[in-house]
Amino acid sequence: MRLAMILDYLKLVWGQMLARKRRSWLTLLGIVIGISAIISLMLIGGGLENAINEQLNSLGSDLLIIAPKGSAMSLGLSSDSGGITIDDQEAVKSVRGIEKTAGLIYTSARVEFNDEVRYQFVSGNSDDPEERELIGEGQNLNIGEGRGLEKGDRFKAVVGIDYTDESFLGRAIEIGDKILVQDQEFKVVGVWERIGNSADDRSIYIPLETYWEVFDNDGELGIIFAEVETGIDVEVAELRVTEELRDYRGVEEGKEDFTIQTPSQMAESFAAILGIVAAVLVGIAMISLLVGGIGIMNTMFTAVLQRTREIGLLKALGAKRRQILMLFLLESSLYGLVGGFIGVSIGVAFAKIVDWAFWNFVGPNLFIVQIDYTLLIVVLLGSAVFGGICGYVPARRAAKADAVNSLRYE
Repeated sequence: MRLAMILDYLKLVWGQMLARKRRSWLTLLGIVIGISAIISLMLIGGGLENAINEQLNSLGSDLLIIAPKGSAMSLGLSSDSGGITIDDQEAVKSVRGIEKTAGLIYTSARVEFNDEVRYQFVSGNSDDPEERELIGEGQNLNIGEGRGLEKGDRFKAVVGIDYTDESFLGRAIEIGDKILVQDQEFKVVGVWERIGNSADDRSIYIPLETYWEVFDNDGELGIIFAEVETGIDVEVAELRVTEELRDYRGVEEGKEDFTIQTPSQMAESFAAILGIVAAVLVGIAMISLLVGGIGIMNTMFTAVLQRTREIGLLKALGAKRRQILMLFLLESSLYGLVGGFIGVSIGVAFAKIVDWAFWNFVGPNLFIVQIDYTLLIVVLLGSAVFGGICGYVPARRAAKADAVNSLRYE
């Protein structure tokens, strides 16, 4: 009986909302904008975090990444701030518990082919087979065509897979073609398999010593990969490397001009940054939600005023305060629920569109949206509760209205 009564209330409330379509849509608008913004931001932030974690976890748990301090967001990038050098790599290699090391550096440079000019990342890599293998593991690099850099190579280059697309430089690059880097001619000897992001898939890899010659920064490195021996605790190895570099570079504890991180630590750092950004953006979106709540309250006050005679008639027929209160609370809750449903749908759709755009135009595995249906249900229920809270004061006023005075209201 009680369920049937609630259903009757819902039919009545739904009819009232349909009868005032324009006002209902305007009331829903604030809730829809707020909820869609919150859901899309949460899903997009989660997608970026998932992609970053997947990329970093693929590096393995036995790897240390050494870079100049302050370059966490641009590991390996050439810098004028002193950076790290090949001598630092030798110092790291001498640490007990380090299996092998590899160093590299990259910078943005002028690339010319087929009379087309682009500015892309050019990376200097060692021609040592062991170092090449470690760099390949650290950057998920695999040769798809031709060969990699070998000992004795000077002006040879391995290019990203985007260079084999004729739409990039007007003609597809093939093995044996010549390409200009900073006006220096290089012969293409290999092409990497697709990595999954445009920065890497458009990079050019040249021998490290040739890089130093072309860019006039002899001995400089941007990043050092260090593989920890099996059975050695990564944290212990990190402490040993830190002490060795601190002594070698002559810096005091706490004043290190370099950073050492594991892939998991880097993932935590990125997650913290994304969390702060997401919190700020969601906070801004909450303003829209608050405006939507005020809109529901205003609409309910107007509804109570317009239906004063109806309230009086219901009370004259025996309706109790609790029933009047329930009627108006259901209406305001329904505003919240419908607005939340539309907002959730728009937010999920927008996140999926961003996911599709990344996958097709930037690269796979750079954005991984995972829908948490429990979260969506909680948001929907929260929207309904929020709508009910916003409509409580008008509903309470309606419940307390005097039947005789309400019937006399003009």
